[in-house]
Amino acid sequence: MRLVIARCRVDYRGRLTAHLPSATRLILLKADGSVSIHADDRAYKPLNWMSPPCTIEEAPGVWRVCNPAGEQLVIELEEILHDSRHELGTDPGLTKDGVEAHLQELLADNPHALEDGLRLLQREYPTAIGPVDLLCRDAMGRTVAVEVKRVAELDGVEQLSRYLELLNRDPLLAPVRGILAARQFRPQARVLALDRGITCVAVDYEALRGLDDPSSRLF
Repeated sequence: MRLVIARCRVDYRGRLTAHLPSATRLILLKADGSVSIHADDRAYKPLNWMSPPCTIEEAPGVWRVCNPAGEQLVIELEEILHDSRHELGTDPGLTKDGVEAHLQELLADNPHALEDGLRLLQREYPTAIGPVDLLCRDAMGRTVAVEVKRVAELDGVEQLSRYLELLNRDPLLAPVRGILAARQFRPQARVLALDRGITCVAVDYEALRGLDDPSSRLF
């Protein structure tokens, strides 16, 4: 990983255009080829980014990040305050607790418990920001990203929102909608999810384990 803190201006040129005026920002260049630009006031979400695969052309004062689709992220560097490289090694990934991991496994085998006609495409679908628990296809042929939690809280909604934002940039998958599946929901999480068009499904873990008929309840 390369970590750069710089005063810079940033322009995205692609299907849309976006401009970040001059300010001091954190720029991360990861080993997977992704580039992301961060402010100091967001815990997780970059201001702009380019997902891999992409190439970086470095010239004095200007970096051009390009992807195969022809999109560009142009970073104009006014002043570099810090520039370092770090080898992070292989990450073991997020380890879910036993119930959550088993719930994900059960839902992968029984996606219809979330929604009639839902079928699994891939479990742990890889993205540049982490794996989507379940990538599915619904009865209408639309792509569905499923995030599985033991207890759904605000961070689970934010996590799924990030996946959806990224997946919807892939023309082979878009449009992608989301399902947040959990044994329990915090009220704030349910409100935020519904506001973002994410379906909440409360799953009966014991039923999925075969103690009763698999069932779920839609909010």
